[in-house]
Amino acid sequence: MARQKLQNYLRTHRKRSGLSQKEVGFLLGCKSSAKVSRYERFSRQPTLKNVFAYELIFGTPARELFAGVFQCVEEETLHRVQLLSHKLQQAKLNQRAKRKLEFLHAITESSIKHDYHV
Repeated sequence: MARQKLQNYLRTHRKRSGLSQKEVGFLLGCKSSAKVSRYERFSRQPTLKNVFAYELIFGTPARELFAGVFQCVEEETLHRVQLLSHKLQQAKLNQRAKRKLEFLHAITESSIKHDYHV
């Protein structure tokens, strides 16, 4: 089982960059550093727009900046992939169902490959 990751690594990347919370807030288009502080303390989730801005600012993919969030989403989604696969296997396997199962299998395989590279 994969070890539990922090919800995000924003503070780590900000510290490495040498930028202050106020400076990152400015780059995000925030009026103050308060939002940056809340993002770093996990007390607030950034908007999708800010997630992409963080990715651009730190040059790091969102799935790495928000590793813990990604890990949780991945686990929940893969569980639903398994449930849907099982449901499809119980039904009559026609060409359409086989294509769906292949697609779902590819999602699982992609996730496994990602886990080996992290």
